[in-house]
Amino acid sequence: MRVVIAEDDVLLREGLVLLLRTAGMDVVAAVDNTTEFDAVIADDRPDAVVMDVRLPPSFRDEGLRAAVAARKLHPGLPVLVLSAYVENSYAAELLADGVGGVGYLLKERVGRVDDFLDALHRVADGGTAMDPEVISQLLVSRRADDPLSTLTAREREVLALMAEGRDNGAIARTLVVSEGAVHKHIRNIFAKLGLNDEGGHRRVLAVLAYLNA
Repeated sequence: MRVVIAEDDVLLREGLVLLLRTAGMDVVAAVDNTTEFDAVIADDRPDAVVMDVRLPPSFRDEGLRAAVAARKLHPGLPVLVLSAYVENSYAAELLADGVGGVGYLLKERVGRVDDFLDALHRVADGGTAMDPEVISQLLVSRRADDPLSTLTAREREVLALMAEGRDNGAIARTLVVSEGAVHKHIRNIFAKLGLNDEGGHRRVLAVLAYLNA
């Protein structure tokens, strides 16, 4: 897998380079600003991008903006965003094109190497990988008029695990139910959210609805 890293913290950036190369990946470039990142992406599309949300010069959301622009240049470009804080709008904005191949993890998650690499692979394969802490905060901040209020408690659990990027088998193991039961819950979720698209993006659209609610 060919990966581009954009991270201004030199220790984390070099740590990511070492981690990914040890895992057998090809780090095409490791930069600390969006100007160099834009140049790398314009020249060649990597298999995945690991991107810090906050980059120079203002350290606000330059990384996010660069990631969104890169996905416009290369539709579906897999992007795994790293952030020091839970900022739900960032995850939703990256998912807004409904294509998938997006992840949002807290930087502390990088230390859990297996989880981090698993998330990167899921994103590179076109799936999603939302940090469990993001999901947790979304669950406790629901409004009374939540458009997802028609979902049952179990369906909400299933959707939260979908947002983390889990496939049906992983969801079944986590909830200790059969894959058939998971398939039924997901079908109900799609129906209640009015997601009738058969193009293979309904999981992403469901997650987007979840993040935007």
